Amino acid sequence: MRVVVLDEKLEEAFWSHVNRDPLDYYFFIFDWKLNRDKTKILLAMEGENIEGLMLVYGDYVVQLRGNREAVRLLLDKLTLEKVELQAPLDCEDIILRKYTPKIREEMMLMHLRKGEENIQITTVPVMLGVENAEEVAELMWKADPSWWGGVTAERIKQRVGDAFWLGIKQNQKVVSVGMVRLTDFGSNINVVATDERYRNRGYATSIVSALVKEILKNSATALIHVISDNAPAVRAYTKAGFKPYKTYLSIRT
Repeated sequence: MRVVVLDEKLEEAFWSHVNRDPLDYYFFIFDWKLNRDKTKILLAMEGENIEGLMLVYGDYVVQLRGNREAVRLLLDKLTLEKVELQAPLDCEDIILRKYTPKIREEMMLMHLRKGEENIQITTVPVMLGVENAEEVAELMWKADPSWWGGVTAERIKQRVGDAFWLGIKQNQKVVSVGMVRLTDFGSNINVVATDERYRNRGYATSIVSALVKEILKNSATALIHVISDNAPAVRAYTKAGFKPYKTYLSIRT
């Protein structure tokens, strides 16, 4: 088995491989289509067959797929010290030989197809813009400091233009927020966060339902990733029609 960099000569084989399971390879498809200048993809190949893939985005985010031998060979090529990495669960021992994570979680991919949605909007969200960046960053940080501890208002402002942000306000303050970057081949809901003082009011379900409505105007598939043992979040997403698809190892160093 050899490891090679994805280039134009291998594009046809790459697309043939990832399109067999576009949900599993969603981020490979998304970043290679929309963020190619910041993305590098390596392929583990046996003859002409792809046995595994590794995506490196922005010198920090890493996605690994494939069998154990492919993952091991691809990981040998990774020189980053700090990573946010997602890989097959059965490859955890291989990952932990290379990295000692500060955060280790099991990340579940959930999805719904057009026609499976269960829209439940009990509180109508409003669109958010750059003027809301400060409070959105603060809300995200407080909602989950281990995951969003590095979020800043400046980063939120940079993402307002190419993403769809919704929020629910109480007393003129954003207390629940959601975000998706819309594409025609399927959209992943990237952010869902609610102030802990305003939870259990159906706000997350309303936000997710409203985002799903927007997604299904552009494509037939909606996706969301959630920490497997986050029962309240799983319930909210299930209410909107999402179903479990696959679970991955997720670490941060």
